[in-house]
Amino acid sequence: MTPAISFAGVLLAVWALFGAQPGSAAVPTDYVAAAIAAADRPPEQVARDAERRPEDLLTFAGVKPGDRVADFMSGGGYFTRLFSHIVGRNGHVYAFLPEEQLKNCSPDEVAGTRALEHGGTYANVSVLTGPVDRFRPPEPVDLVWTSLNFHDLYDSFMGPANVSQVARAMFEALKPGGELMVIDHVAEAGSGTRDTETLHRIDPEVIVRTALAAGFRLEAESDLLRNPQDSHRLRVFDAAVRGRTDQVILKFTKPASASAAPAATARAPAVTEASGRGSGCAGLCL
Repeated sequence: MTPAISFAGVLLAVWALFGAQPGSAAVPTDYVAAAIAAADRPPEQVARDAERRPEDLLTFAGVKPGDRVADFMSGGGYFTRLFSHIVGRNGHVYAFLPEEQLKNCSPDEVAGTRALEHGGTYANVSVLTGPVDRFRPPEPVDLVWTSLNFHDLYDSFMGPANVSQVARAMFEALKPGGELMVIDHVAEAGSGTRDTETLHRIDPEVIVRTALAAGFRLEAESDLLRNPQDSHRLRVFDAAVRGRTDQVILKFTKPASASAAPAATARAPAVTEASGRGSGCAGLCL
Protein backbone atom coordinates (compact mmCIF):
# COMPACT_ATOMS: atom_id res chain seq x y z
CA MET A 1 0.00 0.00 0.00
CA THR A 2 1.31 3.43 -0.91
CA PRO A 3 1.82 5.61 2.20
CA ALA A 4 -0.42 8.68 2.47
CA ILE A 5 1.28 11.97 1.66
CA SER A 6 0.75 14.63 4.30
CA PHE A 7 -0.16 18.21 3.50
CA ALA A 8 3.09 19.29 5.16
CA GLY A 9 4.97 17.00 2.81
CA VAL A 10 3.21 18.48 -0.20
CA LEU A 11 4.05 22.01 0.93
CA LEU A 12 7.70 21.16 1.55
CA ALA A 13 7.94 19.67 -1.92
CA VAL A 14 6.33 22.73 -3.50
CA TRP A 15 8.55 25.10 -1.50
CA ALA A 16 11.61 23.19 -2.66
CA LEU A 17 10.45 23.32 -6.26
CA PHE A 18 9.47 26.99 -6.39
CA GLY A 19 11.64 28.53 -3.69
CA ALA A 20 8.71 29.34 -1.42
CA GLN A 21 9.17 29.57 2.33
CA PRO A 22 6.90 29.13 5.34
CA GLY A 23 5.56 32.54 6.35
CA SER A 24 6.26 34.20 9.67
CA ALA A 25 4.63 37.11 11.42
CA ALA A 26 5.95 40.48 10.26
CA VAL A 27 5.84 43.84 11.99
CA PRO A 28 2.51 45.55 11.18
CA THR A 29 2.73 48.84 9.31
CA ASP A 30 1.16 52.07 10.50
CA TYR A 31 -1.52 51.99 7.80
CA VAL A 32 -2.62 48.47 8.75
CA ALA A 33 -2.84 49.44 12.42
CA ALA A 34 -4.75 52.61 11.51
CA ALA A 35 -7.26 50.64 9.43
CA ILE A 36 -7.98 48.30 12.32
CA ALA A 37 -8.36 51.25 14.70
CA ALA A 38 -10.76 53.11 12.36
CA ALA A 39 -13.71 54.49 14.33
CA ASP A 40 -16.26 53.69 11.61
CA ARG A 41 -15.84 49.91 11.78
CA PRO A 42 -19.01 48.14 12.98
CA PRO A 43 -18.70 47.06 16.64
CA GLU A 44 -19.70 43.49 15.80
CA GLN A 45 -16.78 43.27 13.38
CA VAL A 46 -14.32 44.79 15.81
CA ALA A 47 -15.41 42.17 18.33
CA ARG A 48 -14.11 39.45 16.00
CA ASP A 49 -10.60 40.87 15.68
CA ALA A 50 -9.16 38.69 18.43
CA GLU A 51 -10.14 35.50 16.60
CA ARG A 52 -9.55 36.69 13.03
CA ARG A 53 -6.19 38.43 13.66
CA PRO A 54 -6.56 40.99 10.85
CA GLU A 55 -3.40 42.90 11.73
CA ASP A 56 -1.23 39.82 11.25
CA LEU A 57 -3.09 38.60 8.16
CA LEU A 58 -3.03 41.93 6.34
CA THR A 59 0.64 42.39 7.16
CA PHE A 60 1.37 38.90 5.83
CA ALA A 61 -0.57 39.70 2.66
CA GLY A 62 1.47 42.86 2.11
CA VAL A 63 -1.50 45.02 1.07
CA LYS A 64 -0.53 48.69 0.96
CA PRO A 65 -1.78 52.18 0.02
CA GLY A 66 -2.59 52.54 -3.67
CA ASP A 67 -3.26 48.85 -4.24
CA ARG A 68 -6.16 47.40 -6.20
CA VAL A 69 -7.74 44.59 -4.19
CA ALA A 70 -10.49 42.09 -5.03
CA ASP A 71 -12.31 40.71 -1.98
CA PHE A 72 -13.74 37.51 -3.46
CA MET A 73 -17.01 36.46 -1.77
CA SER A 74 -16.77 39.40 0.61
CA GLY A 75 -19.76 38.37 2.76
CA GLY A 76 -20.32 40.90 5.52
CA GLY A 77 -17.49 43.13 4.34
CA TYR A 78 -15.20 42.54 7.33
CA PHE A 79 -12.02 42.64 5.27
CA THR A 80 -13.51 44.92 2.60
CA ARG A 81 -13.65 47.79 5.09
CA LEU A 82 -10.09 47.18 6.23
CA PHE A 83 -8.84 47.06 2.64
CA SER A 84 -10.64 50.32 1.90
CA HIS A 85 -8.86 52.12 4.71
CA ILE A 86 -5.47 50.67 3.77
CA VAL A 87 -5.48 51.30 0.01
CA GLY A 88 -6.83 54.82 0.47
CA ARG A 89 -8.01 57.29 -2.13
CA ASN A 90 -5.38 56.21 -4.66
CA GLY A 91 -6.38 52.56 -4.44
CA HIS A 92 -9.59 50.64 -5.02
CA VAL A 93 -11.41 47.64 -3.58
CA TYR A 94 -13.72 45.38 -5.59
CA ALA A 95 -16.06 43.40 -3.32
CA PHE A 96 -17.35 40.45 -5.32
CA LEU A 97 -20.63 38.72 -4.44
CA PRO A 98 -21.32 35.76 -6.76
CA GLU A 99 -24.86 35.69 -8.08
CA GLU A 100 -25.16 32.06 -6.95
CA GLN A 101 -24.59 33.20 -3.38
CA LEU A 102 -27.11 36.03 -3.67
CA LYS A 103 -29.77 33.63 -4.93
CA ASN A 104 -29.32 31.01 -2.24
CA CYS A 105 -28.14 32.70 0.93
CA SER A 106 -29.76 34.99 3.45
CA PRO A 107 -29.52 38.70 2.56
CA ASP A 108 -28.23 39.24 6.08
CA GLU A 109 -25.04 37.40 5.18
CA VAL A 110 -24.05 40.02 2.61
CA ALA A 111 -25.70 43.07 4.17
CA GLY A 112 -22.35 44.33 5.44
CA THR A 113 -20.99 44.49 1.90
CA ARG A 114 -24.21 45.96 0.50
CA ALA A 115 -23.94 48.83 2.98
CA LEU A 116 -20.75 49.94 1.22
CA GLU A 117 -22.47 50.57 -2.12
CA HIS A 118 -23.44 54.11 -1.23
CA GLY A 119 -20.01 55.72 -1.11
CA GLY A 120 -19.21 58.03 1.77
CA THR A 121 -16.22 56.84 3.76
CA TYR A 122 -15.97 53.84 1.46
CA ALA A 123 -16.10 55.65 -1.87
CA ASN A 124 -13.14 53.57 -3.07
CA VAL A 125 -15.22 50.36 -2.86
CA SER A 126 -17.18 48.91 -5.79
CA VAL A 127 -19.58 46.03 -5.14
CA LEU A 128 -19.67 43.64 -8.09
CA THR A 129 -21.72 40.57 -8.88
CA GLY A 130 -21.88 37.97 -11.62
CA PRO A 131 -21.45 34.22 -12.19
CA VAL A 132 -18.76 32.95 -9.85
CA ASP A 133 -16.70 31.40 -12.64
CA ARG A 134 -16.73 34.68 -14.60
CA PHE A 135 -15.19 36.71 -11.81
CA ARG A 136 -13.36 39.57 -13.47
CA PRO A 137 -12.75 43.00 -11.93
CA PRO A 138 -12.77 45.91 -14.40
CA GLU A 139 -9.00 46.37 -14.02
CA PRO A 140 -6.07 44.12 -13.07
CA VAL A 141 -5.59 43.93 -9.31
CA ASP A 142 -2.63 43.51 -6.98
CA LEU A 143 -4.37 41.10 -4.62
CA VAL A 144 -7.23 38.63 -4.81
CA TRP A 145 -8.34 37.73 -1.30
CA THR A 146 -10.74 34.98 -0.30
CA SER A 147 -11.36 34.21 3.36
CA LEU A 148 -13.26 31.19 4.73
CA ASN A 149 -15.15 30.48 1.54
CA PHE A 150 -12.99 28.58 -0.96
CA HIS A 151 -14.69 25.43 0.32
CA ASP A 152 -18.09 26.88 -0.64
CA LEU A 153 -17.18 26.62 -4.31
CA TYR A 154 -17.71 22.86 -4.10
CA ASP A 155 -21.14 23.07 -2.48
CA SER A 156 -24.54 22.60 -4.08
CA PHE A 157 -25.73 26.15 -3.43
CA MET A 158 -22.87 27.40 -5.63
CA GLY A 159 -23.82 25.15 -8.55
CA PRO A 160 -21.40 23.59 -7.63
CA ALA A 161 -18.98 25.87 -9.42
CA ASN A 162 -16.38 24.93 -12.00
CA VAL A 163 -13.58 25.47 -9.49
CA SER A 164 -10.78 25.12 -12.02
CA GLN A 165 -12.38 27.89 -14.05
CA VAL A 166 -12.82 30.04 -10.92
CA ALA A 167 -9.14 29.62 -10.04
CA ARG A 168 -8.15 30.59 -13.56
CA ALA A 169 -10.42 33.65 -13.36
CA MET A 170 -8.59 34.66 -10.17
CA PHE A 171 -5.29 34.22 -11.98
CA GLU A 172 -6.39 36.36 -14.91
CA ALA A 173 -7.75 39.06 -12.59
CA LEU A 174 -4.28 39.72 -11.19
CA LYS A 175 -1.47 41.85 -12.48
CA PRO A 176 1.68 39.85 -13.26
CA GLY A 177 3.39 39.51 -9.89
CA GLY A 178 0.05 39.89 -8.08
CA GLU A 179 -0.96 37.65 -5.21
CA LEU A 180 -3.80 35.35 -4.23
CA MET A 181 -4.47 34.85 -0.51
CA VAL A 182 -6.64 31.90 0.54
CA ILE A 183 -7.74 31.33 4.13
CA ASP A 184 -10.02 28.43 4.98
CA HIS A 185 -11.12 25.92 7.60
CA VAL A 186 -8.98 22.77 7.54
CA ALA A 187 -10.48 19.31 6.99
CA GLU A 188 -8.89 15.96 7.75
CA ALA A 189 -5.81 15.20 5.67
CA GLY A 190 -6.69 13.23 2.57
CA SER A 191 -10.41 14.06 2.77
CA GLY A 192 -10.39 16.18 -0.37
CA THR A 193 -13.74 17.94 -0.74
CA ARG A 194 -15.70 15.39 1.30
CA ASP A 195 -16.52 17.80 4.13
CA THR A 196 -17.10 21.06 2.28
CA GLU A 197 -20.89 20.98 2.51
CA THR A 198 -21.33 19.16 5.82
CA LEU A 199 -18.54 20.56 8.01
CA HIS A 200 -17.63 23.60 5.86
CA ARG A 201 -14.02 22.46 5.75
CA ILE A 202 -11.58 21.59 2.98
CA ASP A 203 -8.36 19.61 2.72
CA PRO A 204 -5.63 22.24 2.03
CA GLU A 205 -4.06 19.95 -0.57
CA VAL A 206 -7.10 20.62 -2.77
CA ILE A 207 -6.49 24.38 -2.62
CA VAL A 208 -2.79 24.02 -3.43
CA ARG A 209 -3.33 21.68 -6.37
CA THR A 210 -6.13 23.80 -7.80
CA ALA A 211 -4.08 27.00 -7.59
CA LEU A 212 -0.97 25.42 -9.10
CA ALA A 213 -3.02 24.00 -11.96
CA ALA A 214 -4.35 27.51 -12.68
CA GLY A 215 -0.81 28.84 -13.10
CA PHE A 216 -0.03 30.17 -9.62
CA ARG A 217 3.17 29.61 -7.67
CA LEU A 218 2.97 28.91 -3.96
CA GLU A 219 4.90 31.68 -2.23
CA ALA A 220 4.29 31.05 1.46
CA GLU A 221 2.08 29.48 4.10
CA SER A 222 1.43 30.93 7.53
CA ASP A 223 0.53 29.17 10.76
CA LEU A 224 -1.07 32.27 12.30
CA LEU A 225 -4.48 30.60 12.55
CA ARG A 226 -3.46 26.97 12.97
CA ASN A 227 -5.04 25.17 15.94
CA PRO A 228 -3.70 21.67 16.68
CA GLN A 229 -6.52 21.16 19.21
CA ASP A 230 -9.12 21.15 16.42
CA SER A 231 -10.05 17.55 15.57
CA HIS A 232 -11.29 18.55 12.07
CA ARG A 233 -14.43 16.50 12.76
CA LEU A 234 -16.84 19.20 13.91
CA ARG A 235 -18.86 21.68 11.87
CA VAL A 236 -17.21 25.08 11.98
CA PHE A 237 -20.40 26.45 13.56
CA ASP A 238 -20.16 24.07 16.53
CA ALA A 239 -19.76 26.03 19.76
CA ALA A 240 -16.75 23.91 20.68
CA VAL A 241 -14.70 25.28 17.76
CA ARG A 242 -16.51 28.31 16.35
CA GLY A 243 -14.01 31.13 16.01
CA ARG A 244 -11.17 28.76 16.89
CA THR A 245 -11.04 26.33 13.97
CA ASP A 246 -7.76 25.18 12.49
CA GLN A 247 -7.30 27.43 9.45
CA VAL A 248 -4.81 27.31 6.61
CA ILE A 249 -3.36 30.52 5.16
CA LEU A 250 -1.81 30.24 1.71
CA LYS A 251 -0.20 32.96 -0.37
CA PHE A 252 0.15 32.33 -4.10
CA THR A 253 1.79 34.51 -6.75
CA LYS A 254 1.03 35.05 -10.42
CA PRO A 255 4.47 34.86 -12.07
CA ALA A 256 5.76 38.24 -13.23
CA SER A 257 6.30 36.77 -16.69
CA ALA A 258 2.65 35.72 -17.00
CA SER A 259 0.69 37.32 -19.80
CA ALA A 260 -2.10 39.79 -19.10
CA ALA A 261 -5.69 38.64 -19.05
CA PRO A 262 -7.11 38.02 -22.54
CA ALA A 263 -9.36 40.60 -24.10
CA ALA A 264 -13.04 40.43 -23.29
CA THR A 265 -15.16 38.29 -25.57
CA ALA A 266 -18.58 39.05 -26.98
CA ARG A 267 -20.36 37.19 -24.19
CA ALA A 268 -22.05 38.95 -21.28
CA PRO A 269 -19.70 40.87 -18.95
CA ALA A 270 -18.17 38.78 -16.19
CA VAL A 271 -19.18 41.15 -13.43
CA THR A 272 -21.53 44.08 -13.09
CA GLU A 273 -22.27 46.69 -10.48
CA ALA A 274 -24.42 44.87 -7.93
CA SER A 275 -28.11 45.66 -7.72
CA GLY A 276 -30.96 44.01 -5.86
CA ARG A 277 -30.77 41.06 -3.48
CA GLY A 278 -31.15 37.35 -3.88
CA SER A 279 -34.33 35.74 -2.62
CA GLY A 280 -32.83 32.50 -1.32
CA CYS A 281 -32.32 31.83 2.39
CA ALA A 282 -30.32 28.62 2.58
CA GLY A 283 -28.24 29.76 5.53
CA LEU A 284 -25.21 27.89 4.20
CA CYS A 285 -22.74 30.63 3.42
CA LEU A 286 -20.05 31.87 5.76
